[in-house]
Amino acid sequence: MSGRALPIGVFDSGVGGLTVLRALRLALPTEDFIYLGDTARLPYGTKSPATVIRYSLQCAAALVDRDIRCLVVACNTASASALAALRLQYPSLPVIGVIEPGAAAAVAASRTQHIAVIAIEGTIGGGAYQDAIRRLNANARVTPCACSLFVAMAEEGWTSGPIAAAVAQRYLDPIFGVAGAPDTLVLGCTHFPVLAAAIRSVLPPTVQIVDSAATTAAAVLRQLQAAGPMVPETGAAPETGATPVTGAHCAAGRVTWLATDGAARFARVGTTFLGETLHEADIEIVDL
Repeated sequence: MSGRALPIGVFDSGVGGLTVLRALRLALPTEDFIYLGDTARLPYGTKSPATVIRYSLQCAAALVDRDIRCLVVACNTASASALAALRLQYPSLPVIGVIEPGAAAAVAASRTQHIAVIAIEGTIGGGAYQDAIRRLNANARVTPCACSLFVAMAEEGWTSGPIAAAVAQRYLDPIFGVAGAPDTLVLGCTHFPVLAAAIRSVLPPTVQIVDSAATTAAAVLRQLQAAGPMVPETGAAPETGATPVTGAHCAAGRVTWLATDGAARFARVGTTFLGETLHEADIEIVDL
């Protein structure tokens, strides 16, 4: 890594966090990343808070052992349950979750301060987004909706077409098809950005959509800019085990891929979330 800044560590319970990584790579095309998907133990949403904290600390330790300079918790469940424990464990390491940036962006975007949040059942039931929004504006009105079927659709690749539109309409019509509807919608699950077009198609055009993946990337960018100089536009050739960032928007950034199980499935499903092809051979299986 000589001559380059240390990489940014990103972890999730599986592949959903790849939407966050995708946004990070767009915002920070010259940065190196290490992504860890804890695929052997997903989903985190069905686990107790104590278990989520334990798993999150183990994921963080694996990334810290590889010398990261920032930790991104690309998982709503882990952000809700484990952020405080992670910051306590690593007081000198910037630790950024997905909930706080999404809540802040929603409050900033909403004219009426009536905000809808869609997420999986565990995130909605735990009230993490509702609490985060109300900490920023005690008078905000939050309408939550559990849209768990979106997760399966995203992982099956059913992200557009009549099925996706019909499911989105079934979930969202009761919220936005009434008088006094919210003017802002938070995508409170890392799976949901891949369904953004289908969701947009059934919403009134005036509704603002807040993508927590994009807002998290913006928060990381601000954090790194405040910390010091960014990575220059040129860099060394990728090291063994690291995949170069590709695409017209990208420069010399690299990604190291880690998972705890199922490299083939990680590559297959992850391709949908990342927006480019992942290869099984590039994914290292690690034991936490």
